[in-house]
Amino acid sequence: MPDIFDEVADDLRAERTRKFLARYAGAFVAAAVLVLIGIGGWKTWQWYQHRQNVRAATQYMALTDRIAQAGPGLAKAGEIKDAKALVDFAAKVPAGYATLARFRAAALYNAAGDAQSAEALWNRLGASASGAGPILRGLANLLWAQHAMGVTPDATVMARLKPLMAPSNPWHDLAQVNAAVLDMQAGKNAEAKSLLDRVSADPAAPANLRNLAEGLIAKLNG
Repeated sequence: MPDIFDEVADDLRAERTRKFLARYAGAFVAAAVLVLIGIGGWKTWQWYQHRQNVRAATQYMALTDRIAQAGPGLAKAGEIKDAKALVDFAAKVPAGYATLARFRAAALYNAAGDAQSAEALWNRLGASASGAGPILRGLANLLWAQHAMGVTPDATVMARLKPLMAPSNPWHDLAQVNAAVLDMQAGKNAEAKSLLDRVSADPAAPANLRNLAEGLIAKLNG
């Protein structure tokens, strides 16, 4: 008798399973299709991104090679024209190549004497929403600060340098030297010497930067 009850129970479970599948089969199929579409969409997106990166790399190399071939004696008008071409290029390529192009454009603008355009690009690159990584954002802010000295109020420049002076920041030695120069210009020699002493004593600082710090200390000591 127990075997008969077991068979009946099995039949009931089987019948419930059939009804359940009949009721929800459409949903299962739809879910499976969505998963497949999602995988296919992701693969398509990866392919598209790869294609865009390859295209941007080719265009960037062609553009910068042409600029390099012109040589350092290029007239200011030519440098500005090339800078504008790089900015236009940056507006339509992935973030990585856009960042490289804007840095190169800023350098060209600065070389041509158009400090305003260069500083605008460094400002953009240094912003958290720029798409650049933290190291490159720090470099952009450092370049902005270096070129803003004597033009922008000291307090504004120092505020840009402060975060870069943290020991964990890869630009901290350079930022401290720039902050020291700012202090020297303001007659804050004690503050400047304190910063320069830290750079001079930092074994991780590049040798040329330590030498610069020591030279500035010697100047302060008279």
